Amino acid sequence: MEFYSCFDSNGKVIARCQTPQDIEVLRHMGRPIAQVKAMKQEESVVCSLTSSPSDFNEDI
Repeated sequence: MEFYSCFDSNGKVIARCQTPQDIEVLRHMGRPIAQVKAMKQEESVVCSLTSSPSDFNEDI
């Protein structure tokens, strides 16, 4: 399973998503996503252990 980190224009992580569709939903909601990077396997383990990458949505 692949997860993605979404960054704003300043390079700050604002969300972590599981699918490209999740990213598009955030963009549609107006989140300032400037860049998306696939997470490394060891980084994505954290998301898979916590039930949902949305638990790591840092844009609060």
